[in-house]
Amino acid sequence: MSLLLDNEFRELPADGSIDTKLFLEAVSHLPSFFDCMGSRIFSIIKSDISGNITKIKAVYLKDPVKYVTLRDIVVAERESNAAEWPKVGATLALMWLKRGLRFIQVLLQSLADGDRDENNPNHIRVNVVKAYEQALEKYHGWLVQNVFNAALLAAPYRSNFLKALSKGQEVKEEDCMEHVRRFLVNYTTTVDAIYELYADLNAELDYTA
Repeated sequence: MSLLLDNEFRELPADGSIDTKLFLEAVSHLPSFFDCMGSRIFSIIKSDISGNITKIKAVYLKDPVKYVTLRDIVVAERESNAAEWPKVGATLALMWLKRGLRFIQVLLQSLADGDRDENNPNHIRVNVVKAYEQALEKYHGWLVQNVFNAALLAAPYRSNFLKALSKGQEVKEEDCMEHVRRFLVNYTTTVDAIYELYADLNAELDYTA
């Protein structure tokens, strides 16, 4: 079984609410995704995602009954931190986490869609660049962008990346892509729901890091 299918996201209920406990359980496995990228440079994104998950979990554990859904957390912080919100606590952590989750989503979707560099078909650089440009670039200042440009140059070969996703097993590319597509169904729905939550509550910020 692939790294992704071992940790699938749950289907969301009809109202699109995201159970905090189930969400934290699912995303806790995602930092290991960046180990599949080969280069240690990608540890920057891994560390950022891990740190934001830790911050959200810390808030949730203070009152699991009160914070059943992610919306519960964001709304509660809006009410208790009016002056600083949304640049505060779990609200800010989730804001950045969703961008990291979007990076993974766009990267995997690009691979599943068959996007390739015609001159270097075994590189995933074109997929990583697409993910970075759509999910993270506009939130990064010049210095951080330069760090990520170095990471993009260190993107692994497609064959090595897919093998890593398959936990070192030799699998057919199409079989691996089928696993990716299956994972993306509930994962994409969840990421989209978080973005919708932030739009609904007017909690999005566009400052650069």
